[in-house]
Amino acid sequence: MDKLDKLTPDDSRIRHGYVNSNGHKWHYLDVAASTPDERGLVVLIHGFPDISLAWRYQIPMLSALGLRCIALDCMGYGLTGTSSNLRDFGYKNHADAVAAIAKEAGASRIILGGHDWGGLVVYRIAQWYPDLVSHVFSVATPFSAPMEQYVSTEQLVNGPLPQFGYQLQFGSEDHRVEKVLQGKSLIRKFLSGMYGGKLASGKTVMVPETGVDLEAMADEKDEVKMTALLNDEELDYYVDQFAVNGVEGPCNWYRLRKVNWEDEKAMPVSQRAGIQQPVLFVQATYDSVLRPEMSKGMEKAIPNLTRGEVPSSHWALWHNGNKTNEIIKEWFEGVVFGGKSKL
Repeated sequence: MDKLDKLTPDDSRIRHGYVNSNGHKWHYLDVAASTPDERGLVVLIHGFPDISLAWRYQIPMLSALGLRCIALDCMGYGLTGTSSNLRDFGYKNHADAVAAIAKEAGASRIILGGHDWGGLVVYRIAQWYPDLVSHVFSVATPFSAPMEQYVSTEQLVNGPLPQFGYQLQFGSEDHRVEKVLQGKSLIRKFLSGMYGGKLASGKTVMVPETGVDLEAMADEKDEVKMTALLNDEELDYYVDQFAVNGVEGPCNWYRLRKVNWEDEKAMPVSQRAGIQQPVLFVQATYDSVLRPEMSKGMEKAIPNLTRGEVPSSHWALWHNGNKTNEIIKEWFEGVVFGGKSKL
């Protein structure tokens, strides 16, 4: 990957902001537009297991386009902290937090960007707050509409999405993942493995159908070789951030299907079927979980859909930041600023 400007953990361009919403204090990174005139506000939502710094390669590019960038730490992550109430992790709660951020920023319209779980969250924010959100882009995560009938993770795994089997492990009632991944050493090993680092034994850290090899995680002799997607400083920062709250909060995202389904029953019928705002969906070609076939038919729910494709793993924001940025920038110039509904 060609060298891109990126944020560092202690980057002077970053201001740390906080907003109160639904009884919780939410943390975000705030980076001003680097142009004389600000052209809009972008709110960025990360996924699992990640933090607001996920967008380190994208924020400088967006800032150079004249956009103020706010990257949220989601519930359970970083300086936002965690909660004992599972409902606090839901999409609706995040939608309310983003609306509160927009209000504090004085923005009547915002653009949303998401990756992984964050990719699904931004679709839902656009549905909950259609008058606030003007445009949406999602990296790796296709759109799926709220369901009329409840469908459990078990039903998905035993049906159309066997590669979601790992979600049963992360969201297990016995909290087996959290019980193993205690302390900075194991958190480092887990994160590096999730980001593509390889076990010395040759075993695979995570298999989509079954989850993380927890025995290998607990084996001190079976070290994970450093992932190529982060440098030492970045991984140290990630480990420190995750160590504050542990991994139970991030794992709670896999316990939310019933919570989100119940919340979405209250969504206006006119908003449930799809999204009218212009949307950019960026497919990560080699994603072993969010596979290309899952986005089939998105145009039916999103008439103003632009598609892009990045030859990368799930971690397209870092794995192929050049191509990811190229696609996002082209869409901003043509659709967000150029007035087109899609490319």
